[in-house]
Amino acid sequence: MLSTHVLDTANGRPAAGVRVELFRGDDLVASAETDADGRIRELADVAAGTYRLVFHPPSPFFTRVELQLELGDGDHHVPLLVSPYSCATYRGS
Repeated sequence: MLSTHVLDTANGRPAAGVRVELFRGDDLVASAETDADGRIRELADVAAGTYRLVFHPPSPFFTRVELQLELGDGDHHVPLLVSPYSCATYRGS
């Protein structure tokens, strides 16, 4: 399972309504928007492999953030922290 959340660090709150897409190669596997808490609790049930996770955050500068991930078996959580001045991600638990 793959989950994510987006935090608007400029405003110090979760980012609701952010579109997130998951691709395997050129194929769209899943797409959803973050809830009021900035979370997508179950974006997709994924098999091991290489994926692209694409965020469309509420930033005037970072309008698309794309990550290439090598996912193994098990659950994965990939958050995005974003502001008009920076963005960062990490492997969550």
